[in-house]
Amino acid sequence: MIMEYLPALHFEGFLIGLAAFLLIGVFHPVVIRVEYHFGKRVWPLFLIAGVAAIVISLFLQGRIPSVLLGVLGFALLWSTIELFKQHERVLKGRAKRNPKRTYR
Repeated sequence: MIMEYLPALHFEGFLIGLAAFLLIGVFHPVVIRVEYHFGKRVWPLFLIAGVAAIVISLFLQGRIPSVLLGVLGFALLWSTIELFKQHERVLKGRAKRNPKRTYR
């Protein structure tokens, strides 16, 4: 009975927002760990993966998969930038330094 008075709900925006939130939350610790173990030298992998995800998202038929892959692509691009920023934080002593690596 109550459902008759409620407006129709559309969950696409909610799901996309949730996925964006989760992806950003996942990539934050990924960037920290990647910089700790490999340094900033792996930035091309983030860049290539991000561009590939964005290009593939342009060709997907479904709206939600296309948007989610686009969000993933831009999260990877942002992670490329954050990798360099994380390296700077390590050099300035604001982030944990890997004792097994040399820093310049």
